[in-house]
Amino acid sequence: MRLITIFAAASLSAVVLGGLVCALSDIPSAIWLRNLAAWLVGALAAVGLAVRARPGWLPVLLVAAPAALAATFLGDGLHGVHRWIETGPLRLNAAMLVLPTLVVALSCAHGLWRWGAALASLVLLVLQPDASQATALAAAALVALRGAGPALARVVVVAASVGLAAVAWLRPDPLAPVPEVEGILGLATQASPFLALASLASLIATAMAPGLATRRAAPDLRLAAAALTACLGVCTLAPFLGAFPVPFMGVGPSPILGTWLGMGLLAGLIRDRASSATAAHRDRA
Repeated sequence: MRLITIFAAASLSAVVLGGLVCALSDIPSAIWLRNLAAWLVGALAAVGLAVRARPGWLPVLLVAAPAALAATFLGDGLHGVHRWIETGPLRLNAAMLVLPTLVVALSCAHGLWRWGAALASLVLLVLQPDASQATALAAAALVALRGAGPALARVVVVAASVGLAAVAWLRPDPLAPVPEVEGILGLATQASPFLALASLASLIATAMAPGLATRRAAPDLRLAAAALTACLGVCTLAPFLGAFPVPFMGVGPSPILGTWLGMGLLAGLIRDRASSATAAHRDRA
């Protein structure tokens, strides 16, 4: 549970600071309190995954991620942009919801077919279009690819990932930024330079949490944590390059829920590995 604890502290600080910025900027509390509710729901889900998650789940998650991204095209979209799945009153960003678990599954699963799931997801992100999430997935895939599979396969995956991420940046994005979503750091700067600095520190700590909390884990699990950090790092940097949502601070439950699910899956795999090692040691004794 070390991973869950460290991530909880870092991410909660970002969520609370985002709420504070919204409150100081006269954003109605009914809007920004959704982030805190999402954090609580995500934390509970992550604890459940930390107890229940098993390696046998990874193939299912690899298929579920592109399926969820494809489901965004079932609706009319918003000005030609297809990024969301609507469930009753909730509109969830599919990529932000499934990419963290996809990244962990890519790093920990075996077989070349898993890269088909990654590339299919990248194609769908280009079509949505969503340059920030396409770049986040490409960066995470490059980290997860390290030392995996034949050299030719790695070259193909690298070239395809970089190429698709580049194409995503060339696609037009007609949606205008929303101050409390994409512009939350600007609102923080207007409120107080110290609040802006604290916000940046909390976002950096949140992105770095997986790598910092798994230094004693097995090599493949450390690789999964590094890939997840790469994914979160790109999502954190993207708002400085364009009109992209600021995770955790900006209003929107999807990145909060999605990252918690990825953390819970990784924590569950770490726990399962430790339990298996303990059982094997007892058998030898």
